[in-house]
Order: sequence, then structure tokens, then C-alpha cells
Amino acid sequence: MKIGIIGSGHVGGTLTRRWRELGHDVTVANSRGPGSLAGLAAETGANAGTVAEAARAELVVLAVPLRVVPGLPAADLADRVVIDAGNYYPDRDGRIAEIEAGTTSSRWTAEHLPGAQLVKVFNTIQAEHLRSGGRPPGGRGRVALPVAADDATAKRLVMGLVDELGFDPVDAGGLDDSWRQEPGTAVYGTDRDAAGVLAGLAAASR
Repeated sequence: MKIGIIGSGHVGGTLTRRWRELGHDVTVANSRGPGSLAGLAAETGANAGTVAEAARAELVVLAVPLRVVPGLPAADLADRVVIDAGNYYPDRDGRIAEIEAGTTSSRWTAEHLPGAQLVKVFNTIQAEHLRSGGRPPGGRGRVALPVAADDATAKRLVMGLVDELGFDPVDAGGLDDSWRQEPGTAVYGTDRDAAGVLAGLAAASR
């Protein structure tokens, strides 16, 4: 699959490495331009591209601070499956009134990317665990990750990619339910199995 990754930090860099190991065609981009990604490209065999080039892949991952979302190329991301791997951190992103009023960060992101089929995942796991924590299906200690989306087809596609990476995908409902996997909840930053993730999602309170 042709995958574009916007953001080359901990999560973006980790997904670049893992998906290249699995044979996917990855284009990675950041705000500093392709030249800053020469080392990662040489290490992994990924393509170092512009944000616009990454946004035109079959599937696109957003691994960037939430504050930059309004500046992303929305026209290029329309009709794409877009993974939202980010979180809202007011100290970093500034106060966003809609989110402060109760809109989930993924819904807020989707509203800035009309036409994109947004899927929320990878926002609960530490990058180092994402890099080395994958296990075969049915394997002992396999970690589960919540996956929230409104579009059922997009959700199934992304759940398959999560499974391929070595994690159990757990259906976490739609984008308006994704507050259950945001910072401060029971599943955020923890390595739970599928039953544990389901229990954590169900027990979450706002």
C-alpha cells in the first residue's frame, strides 16, 4: 500500500520504520522539508517528500501537533483514509474553544479536512512500544489499540493495518466516541489486551 506519513517525530518515524519493514511504499514528510529526512529515508528506504506529496498517498497518517491541522492541504486529503494519531495538549497546541467545549479532537480534525475518512488510532501507545511491542495474532501479551471512525470501510482497512503491525484492533465506535481514548483516560498510555481496552473504554468518564 502507498502510505503517506505527515510528521517524522516519535510516532511518525516509528510508523515509517515499521511499515517499510512490512513492505509498504511509504512517503514521509515534515514541516522542514525533504532534505531534513535524508537520514530516515536512507535508513528505511522510505521516500522523503513534501507534505503535499505525502497527502496524495492511498492512506495518510497525521502525526503532527493538533495546532497545525488547519494548515494541512485539505483538498489533497479529501476522499483519503486519514489516520489521526495525535492528541490535544493545550500547553502545546493552545486552547481550542471547540475542544474545550466538548468536541473530540478527532471530530475537530475531521471538520478541518472535509471529505477525508478519518480514523483515530495510535494516539494511546508510546512510540517505543509501537516500535517493539507487536506480537503475532493470538500471541501471549498482545497489546490492543482502540480504533474509532465513522466510516466502516475505512475502519476495517485501518484495523487490518493495526493487526499487521502486531496489535489487536478494538472497535472504539465513532469519532464522537473517541474521547474515551484521549489523554487522561484508562486506555491512554497503557498496554492493555483487547478485554482490557474494552473495559477501559466502557469505564471512561468525561
